[in-house]
Amino acid sequence: MKVYAITYVTTLLVLLVVDAIWLALVMRGLFVAHLGPLLADPVRYVPAILFYLVFAAGLLILAIEPAIRAGSLGKAIVLGAVLGLTAYATYEFTNHATLQAWPAVLVVVDIAWGIVVSAIAAAAGYATHRMISG
Repeated sequence: MKVYAITYVTTLLVLLVVDAIWLALVMRGLFVAHLGPLLADPVRYVPAILFYLVFAAGLLILAIEPAIRAGSLGKAIVLGAVLGLTAYATYEFTNHATLQAWPAVLVVVDIAWGIVVSAIAAAAGYATHRMISG
């Protein structure tokens, strides 16, 4: 159980750090340019934290664990990417369908990013698990 806790924490930290860098360097400008007056000020951190906690658990259960059983880093990457596609597409397509001001550029960029960051985090979780479990 300790190995899985460490795997989860590593996955969560990688997800947080990589996503924070992306948000600061790329998405912040897009959000301000396209959604300026709709942005929460200040940011509501509790829902953001809950997202990361839940999403890291999803990566562990739906991508990393099956990859561990298969002994395949590639499987962790692919399943992480699929989960990222699913989660980010759900969010983006719902926003684009229901919010008048949600621009298509955010849909495309954020879904692509969801695929990448999820694959990275799943790979890191898988690698951590393999390293500490032998």
